[in-house]
Amino acid sequence: MTDFTNQEDSLGIRTVFVRDQPALRELKRATLVVVEGPDVGAQVEICKAKTYLGRSRVCELTVNDPVVSGTHAVVEAIEGGFLLRDLNSTNGTYLGDVRVVEIYLHPRARFRIGSTIIEFRSHREVVAIPISPQDRFGEVVGRSLPMRELFATLEKVSPSDLTILIEGETGTGKERVARSIHQNSRRAKRPYVVLDCSSIPRDLMESVVFGHEKGAFTGAIATRKGAFEQADGGTIFLDEVGELDLALQPKLLRVLESRELKRVGGDRTIHIDVRVIAATNRDIRTMVAQNEFREDLFFRLSVIQVHIAPLRERKEDIVLLAEEILDSLTESCRFDEPLRLSADAIEELRRHDWPGNIRELKNVLTRAASLADSPVLKRQDLVLTGLQPPLESKRAPGLQVDTELDFKTSKQRLIDEFERRYLDQLMAQNQGNISAAAKTSGLTRYHLREMLKKHDLTDKFRK
Repeated sequence: MTDFTNQEDSLGIRTVFVRDQPALRELKRATLVVVEGPDVGAQVEICKAKTYLGRSRVCELTVNDPVVSGTHAVVEAIEGGFLLRDLNSTNGTYLGDVRVVEIYLHPRARFRIGSTIIEFRSHREVVAIPISPQDRFGEVVGRSLPMRELFATLEKVSPSDLTILIEGETGTGKERVARSIHQNSRRAKRPYVVLDCSSIPRDLMESVVFGHEKGAFTGAIATRKGAFEQADGGTIFLDEVGELDLALQPKLLRVLESRELKRVGGDRTIHIDVRVIAATNRDIRTMVAQNEFREDLFFRLSVIQVHIAPLRERKEDIVLLAEEILDSLTESCRFDEPLRLSADAIEELRRHDWPGNIRELKNVLTRAASLADSPVLKRQDLVLTGLQPPLESKRAPGLQVDTELDFKTSKQRLIDEFERRYLDQLMAQNQGNISAAAKTSGLTRYHLREMLKKHDLTDKFRK
């Protein structure tokens, strides 16, 4: 295995194995330094998976450059390298005279955002990122590295009262993560209250959150406790906090800072003791830069930030999740035997990109269990549920995009398709030889192996 301390061009994150089992991940230390522009000398150490650059204070590297966007670009530490990615900025990100969308950085590479030039510097030291030996945390399951890295963080922070912001696409299980944090905290036997910020009518929001006194408004026929009072002593989960009305955000901020509130129509100050967990499927940093979300509230909510990877980035979890879902369906099914998957059904599940993530997987399996003729679910049972074939098998030649999906998901599906096709042809061209394929593609052997695993091509080219 390549040693980061001995080879300058080995960058990003690597996984350390003990007895063929992943034990921890290592992030090679690196620094971004402003070498030209209004903030020359400013720098930030890359110490986590994503480091944001821009004019907004929510970025790890903030520059006072008027032609830089609020959240302009991000440097992502991934297996095999550090990836610079432009975030749809107004004036672009440049490497030399070339405008780039995303590109791997090499040591001493210089890139420009606005009129600011930043140099990427790598170091010999590494930062250890622990991963949990467990394949579940509370109600959340997963064997993949992203999930076990998440579990290691949750195991540390759950017993505390730290405020946590959970980020992830729709359907990834953010509410389950929040509930599992509560169950593993000192407040486990106290109330757990869910406040869905996306489903409350705007004119009732303040009453639902803070409560109201009798007669406070038309229809207030009795005093009502709000969500924060109901959660007193326990945990409140602010689901889809990115949808919270901008006018209510200052009042929420005051409650988070002082742990005090007043009901609508009341003048009595009520002290509360709550732990706050928030979740969003939106990019709140971008919302802050666009004045759609308060910067100070973002900082208050994101004391600890955790990210749940989408299912397409952790396909090794699909079978484990499917078995968990089928176990929960067995009691209500019409068969005397437990529900299980055939080999061709497993292959079909792994081929799918799951834009709806775990929620989509659960819906597909629930429908399949209802329609199946036996407790062994087959590929045909999945097809009958309306499960769409992978993008590559149904698209016509040329670039085809799915505008029914959001931009980010549609773009990712095309990227995944390109990677899958490229790797398939690359490995076939090199007769399955990893070393030869790595040399041809310019990828490291380790990075190539990880990409083959990601797209379920390992067994196809195993020698």
